[in-house]
Amino acid sequence: MTHSIRANYAPALAAAREAAADQHYPQGALYVVATPIGNLADITLRALHVLAQVDAVACEDTRHTQQLLRAYGIERPAGQLLALHQHNEAEAAVAVIGHLRHGLRVACVSDAGTPAVSDPGARLVAAVRDAGLPVVPLPGASSLTTLLSAAGMTQEGGFVFAGFLPTKAAERGRAVSQLAAEDRAVVLLEAPHRIAALADSLAVLGDRPVTFGRELTKQFEEIATVPARDGPAWLAADAHRTRGEFVLVVHGAPVAADAGHDERVLRLLLAELPLKSAVRLAADITGRPKNSLYDAALALRKAEGDG
Repeated sequence: MTHSIRANYAPALAAAREAAADQHYPQGALYVVATPIGNLADITLRALHVLAQVDAVACEDTRHTQQLLRAYGIERPAGQLLALHQHNEAEAAVAVIGHLRHGLRVACVSDAGTPAVSDPGARLVAAVRDAGLPVVPLPGASSLTTLLSAAGMTQEGGFVFAGFLPTKAAERGRAVSQLAAEDRAVVLLEAPHRIAALADSLAVLGDRPVTFGRELTKQFEEIATVPARDGPAWLAADAHRTRGEFVLVVHGAPVAADAGHDERVLRLLLAELPLKSAVRLAADITGRPKNSLYDAALALRKAEGDG
């Protein structure tokens, strides 16, 4: 969590009350609240108002959330912060549902970003819905969409969120083999102590672009797109790059080209241009890698010579 040490959020709280206080906030509802992924100024006015008004906050780390709330000028007794993490979510859900049945409003937050996507919260949401109680989502920061918006994906078909790949090398290798054929972009998350191993595993994807997002929205944010095979070298080029949380976008696999069409284009260009110029233009027209077109051009020239 980063923020200006002397930042004053009192005006933001006042603006939140002005903007959101007249909206409807049903009793006995769970409010799933997105919080900043690093830059405290990314909080929404509606989130600020709800966090200040609910009766309790279910949170991944009570100390972290207490610090977050205090940064915004929101003071809460420790008893109003309910621990909700991967090891106790089922039990915590029972307690939260008890609060909701008594007409209390409860917010759910993770340490950063949108709860219930990769962080805890999904089991709680499912339990609340199964109990017939309302769930109110408050959209906001998400590391997934933050990096996707800066990745420059040009393929159609959307994306797949895969989260964290397996930590064991063999299992991770199998997972990478599966996503190699995925023509949609794949969004991954990784911790700093495992990012080098993940980059090594992804290197088998060769020319496929991978966008690395490090410390998103923070002071030392870094976003770079490199061929998968160059990912390990990019990380190793700066010791600071293995620090901080990572989001990655593995761009979609190229759609299989029409080999017959590509060969016709290459033949026409070879008839009028030197080989290298024909290959360069053919790559621009067809989107195929220059290396494969160059090999095809050599084969065509050889066939013509043999004929």
